[in-house]
Amino acid sequence: MYDWLRRIFSDSGKPAPKLNSTTQAAPTAPAPVKTARFASDSVSSMQRDQVDFIFASWLFDAESHPDIFTNGNENAILAALDGVVKSNESGAHLVRRMPGVIPQLLQSLRSGDFAGAELARKISTDLVLVAEVLRLANSVAYSTGKPITSIDHAILVLGQDGLRQLITSVAFKPIINLKSGSFTKMVAPRLWAQSERCALANRLLAVDEAVEPLEVFLAGLVQNVGLTVSLRVIDQISDGRQPVGSPTFCNALAAYGRTLAYNIGTEWHFPESVMTAIREQGENKNSAHLSPVGKVLLMGNYLSKLELLARHGALDIDDPRMIDGLSDKEADCLRQLTQVEEREWVMVSGAR
Repeated sequence: MYDWLRRIFSDSGKPAPKLNSTTQAAPTAPAPVKTARFASDSVSSMQRDQVDFIFASWLFDAESHPDIFTNGNENAILAALDGVVKSNESGAHLVRRMPGVIPQLLQSLRSGDFAGAELARKISTDLVLVAEVLRLANSVAYSTGKPITSIDHAILVLGQDGLRQLITSVAFKPIINLKSGSFTKMVAPRLWAQSERCALANRLLAVDEAVEPLEVFLAGLVQNVGLTVSLRVIDQISDGRQPVGSPTFCNALAAYGRTLAYNIGTEWHFPESVMTAIREQGENKNSAHLSPVGKVLLMGNYLSKLELLARHGALDIDDPRMIDGLSDKEADCLRQLTQVEEREWVMVSGAR
């Protein structure tokens, strides 16, 4: 999978799109204490742990969970996940993928002389793609002042690069339907929202760094795939009689999620630098000991969680306990994240 993604984007040669600074979205990040360098150790482990705790509680609506330790229901879920991790299968079979039309479309877009009519025909075979293409074509960034209601018109408006961005993001977006369980329906969209933000944050932070932009983008986009897989197991095992989301459970779930993400990414032939970066997130939160991609992912994760939680009222982005220690580059990244409207995330999170 990584090989054809790399081929798709190897010929673009264009910088990441600038965010629309006129877009109004709350909350607005304040000017934090300034430090000298990117991914410094000034953001403490305590800060990261606090944000991770709030994020996990928000994911499962577990702010009022009565226990710190796991209950019987959670123990059964973790035992099932342990079985998945220790099995011979990577877990990729549990990932609900988009139909095979996605690689076909990306391959067509790689050609400079692609036919709009043929693209429209392929896109029209998938209702999810139809909805996303029309939504993006009618967004603020592409709006012509008149509603766009046909796929052919939308393709003309978006152009080759716009379609590449959108289809790449849709290719990794988890599929949630009426057959999905309650935890998948609730948590998977929240995980995807954080993945999109992290992918964008990683690209912004990667500027002038010794990392491959596509690799840091993918690290942010696929880091939660293991957790998304875990939601299907939770839906299958949970008896519904005891709550899910205790701190001890969430910590164990995160560890299993990283292992599954590593296994799945390896099966999908993503570069070792991406897999190493994901694995490192659970080993050491001191950036000095991380790989280059791991450093970017560590900070991208932190900033994307801050922005998402603040947007949903789960924390105060003005709280100095959250933003102390951010460098100028990191503070600017957080500011840009806060300026993106919800409906624009598909557009800005696409790789170039």
